Amino acid sequence: MQPSGPRLREEPIAVAVRPCGAAFFSRHCVWLAWALLVWVSASGAGCPRIVQQYTQPIPRALPPTASLQQVLNVVNDNSARVQSVSTTRATIVISGAPTLTANIAFVRPRSFRMVAQKFIGPEVDLGSNDELLWFWIKHMPSPAMFYCRHEEFGASAARQIMPVEPEWLIQAMGVVTFDAGDQIEGPFPVGKGRLEIRSKSRMPDAGSSRITIVDDSRGVVLEEHVYDAQRNRLASAVLSKHQRDPVSGATLPHHVEIQWPPANLSLSIDMPDLQINQLTSGSNDLFTKPSYSGFNEVDLAHPNGQLTPNARGPSGAPPQARY
Repeated sequence: MQPSGPRLREEPIAVAVRPCGAAFFSRHCVWLAWALLVWVSASGAGCPRIVQQYTQPIPRALPPTASLQQVLNVVNDNSARVQSVSTTRATIVISGAPTLTANIAFVRPRSFRMVAQKFIGPEVDLGSNDELLWFWIKHMPSPAMFYCRHEEFGASAARQIMPVEPEWLIQAMGVVTFDAGDQIEGPFPVGKGRLEIRSKSRMPDAGSSRITIVDDSRGVVLEEHVYDAQRNRLASAVLSKHQRDPVSGATLPHHVEIQWPPANLSLSIDMPDLQINQLTSGSNDLFTKPSYSGFNEVDLAHPNGQLTPNARGPSGAPPQARY
């Protein structure tokens, strides 16, 4: 099992991005990789009420020298209290890029949406539903609406930038669940009131092991690190500024730092106004792949799919997908 994941500092992290493998990603890999981390909903969420900012301390949830089962029960119970999360005032910080505002929404298990914006109009739209995932970037050399079905993700061009399944971002926001069928070890004290849980999925295609760092008193998730079968670190999240929702009883972070080592990418997300379990059935349109006028749709799982290298044709129209 891989040793404990690296400790990340709670401050903006510089990012250096090297070119990606796919031809149509090469010029703007940083924007593409960032877009795959920034899922924002520009419309359809309505006008959620602003709940109170929670200031009460988070109570102790674990006894001293807690057993593995006690830790798993506390973490799983906290996640079970969360069915949906949304925020309308998130900010995203990436070194070398302007700070963006974002609306973030997800409904478990894999519906996730974000449309990031600057001043007017969306700049990035990235989402997922039970069937597929998609991302759109307004300003890139070959603009298009890219999408891929989940079952084809592993062999698609999207995997070259997003090394883990999109629903991992839900775990990165503190909604972590341990499956009783997985191989799980721990807890191992790792200092400063932290416990380490090591887990490996029973699903061969999942191909990854996890190291989860949990607060030894409150039982909240502080870090999550994902590794592939060769023990290469694929993704990391450091969670802080936890607050307890008095209605659901769930405790979630309001600040998350994410690293994707294969893309040399790191970013931080602040979410001051988390709304827990407030999305309704009328929010289903949030998780429907949108269409943007003037932008082609490109299936990243198509065996011969690629984009023309130019951002715009002679007439100024978007480039055509070539198959």
